[in-house]
Amino acid sequence: MKEKSVIFFDIDGTLLDHEKELPLSTKKAVFALKEKGHEVAIATGRAPFMFESLRRELEIETYVSYNGQYVVLQNEVIYANPLKISALEQLTKSALEREHPIVYMDHEDMKANVPPEHNYITESISELKLDVFPTHDPHYYQGRELYQSLLFCPEGEERFYEETFKDFDFIRWHPFSVDILPQGGSKARGIEKITERLGFAKERQYAFGDGLNDIEMLTHIENSVAMGNAVERVKAVAKYITKPVDEEGILHGLQMVGLL
Repeated sequence: MKEKSVIFFDIDGTLLDHEKELPLSTKKAVFALKEKGHEVAIATGRAPFMFESLRRELEIETYVSYNGQYVVLQNEVIYANPLKISALEQLTKSALEREHPIVYMDHEDMKANVPPEHNYITESISELKLDVFPTHDPHYYQGRELYQSLLFCPEGEERFYEETFKDFDFIRWHPFSVDILPQGGSKARGIEKITERLGFAKERQYAFGDGLNDIEMLTHIENSVAMGNAVERVKAVAKYITKPVDEEGILHGLQMVGLL
């Protein structure tokens, strides 16, 4: 086991390019890792139902989803960290007063508290190029565990929520949308649940990412790799910087750190 490693990959801008396509060089690199006996995992802000086809294509059964709130190891759920519903209910009231929609998300589906044709929702979700889209159910938060929600508001307007709702962390991923996470939740915490189970030493742990929700993961993982297309704040915390995703960045990065 000491010669084997575990490698965590973000999805958008890391495994998938800006057109939400999986580069052939990336697919080949992932299977080359697996052939060498390494453990390959996904670490994403997406919901599990948003990347089923990618998991099937890459034959990956271990993943950290919802920015660390729903963790699966070899198809077994090993950690779940739901949002505090009473606080989410209060946040929803404030958001409605400000005409900021919310999408509620569990491990199976997502529902909007307003008709989902709202411009902010349509523009944000459509950029992910998913084959699913939220439908309308303003009471979806009742009687179920939610692991993440989406708040839709222009940049800067999330500050009110950050100052008011201390049970949550807010991470912007789109000019019109912010992830709502349990306070202190992160990809890094979800990754720990997997590495503790698998027993990989820190020097055998690797992570690739490009977005703001990858900062804690890349800070936590000893062998951290920022994509060439990553924002500067992400590059600043990474140990290595590879080429952009659409310039064989994953393959180059794996070669750079000596895994391929």
